Amino acid sequence: MSPRIALVSYSVKPRGGVVHTLSLAEALHRKGVDVRLVLLGDPEVPLFRPTPVPHTILRAPAPAGTTLDDRVFAAIDALEAGLTELVGQVDVVHTQDCIAARAAARVREAGAPVTVVRTVHHVDDFTTRTLRDCQRAAILEPDVVLVVSEQWRRILRSDPGREAAVVPNGVDPDRLPAPAPALRAALRARVPAGRFVLLGVGGVEPRKGTVHAFRALARVKRERGPVATLVVVGGHSFQDHAAYREAALGMLPDLGLVPGEDVVLAGTVGEEELAGWFHTADALCFPSVKEGWGLAVLEALAAGLPVVASDLPVFREYLTDGVDALLPPVGDHGAIADAVMRLLDEPRLRSDLASAGAAILPRFTWEASAARHLEIYDRLRVGSRV
Repeated sequence: MSPRIALVSYSVKPRGGVVHTLSLAEALHRKGVDVRLVLLGDPEVPLFRPTPVPHTILRAPAPAGTTLDDRVFAAIDALEAGLTELVGQVDVVHTQDCIAARAAARVREAGAPVTVVRTVHHVDDFTTRTLRDCQRAAILEPDVVLVVSEQWRRILRSDPGREAAVVPNGVDPDRLPAPAPALRAALRARVPAGRFVLLGVGGVEPRKGTVHAFRALARVKRERGPVATLVVVGGHSFQDHAAYREAALGMLPDLGLVPGEDVVLAGTVGEEELAGWFHTADALCFPSVKEGWGLAVLEALAAGLPVVASDLPVFREYLTDGVDALLPPVGDHGAIADAVMRLLDEPRLRSDLASAGAAILPRFTWEASAARHLEIYDRLRVGSRV
């Protein structure tokens, strides 16, 4: 009999790690596994999409007037309290971030008969010693550590010296279905007529390399005129990226870019509108400087979009430059602009990239990911360490 699983995340917002948590829970649930979700958020507000998985939304601490350090440790406290209520009801607490991992480790250390599993999606660039130490502990304390790519297995083996098992991500091709024509028309109306629409996912933040996308778009505009618009969706983050966002948006006039025309900030949107943008855009522009996997890339391929992404090692684990995506060097806005202009000029290239990208998808299903997780869960015993 499979162990009872709690999948835990620090948020209910549709960031990559939270989508991963929910999608994995649903795939396990379809297999008949006793699984539940434990999330931090507003209990009065439902998840960003309905789910058949039993779930508890714990009230997140109010963030007003606190530092990031304060918010992190308040969130750990809140999750610890909520997980303590589940003692005796679950065997494995599978966490998806450093906040949830620290909370689960506390519950285990208090004597709860649970095994703590942690999936490390990526490591944040925290600026305070307290948070760096907290993040390191969140990798060392769990009984089992998983990663979604070989690249992150190598990183964790090097520092902090932790072995991890690789369980690749999945993608649900049906999560973001094609929208009704009226919604697509309404979204297109937010972009100047005739523009090539580049979709950016994840908001304006350092890890997503947004400034490189802005600089690339500026070069495209200088050389080709106002032919493309970058639409940026998302932006919710536990961390405060306000300074980066303000600086990046402050660059737009000097770059010759017009907010609302060349750059459209759609913000955090619901599932229907997100699907709409994926199916309304002409290409994904994803110049990240760090990713654990890049779930948005697979979602773009599922929507039939050609992809421009950074030449990160993690992307090269499943993408081939010039075959199923264009992968300019990380942070090279000139090369990003060249890639975008190739897409503008070569309809056949767009079609070929999208077709080759679609062929990747069967390798990365949530059913396969859930099956691999089950193999790991079934080997666990209380107090075991892998």
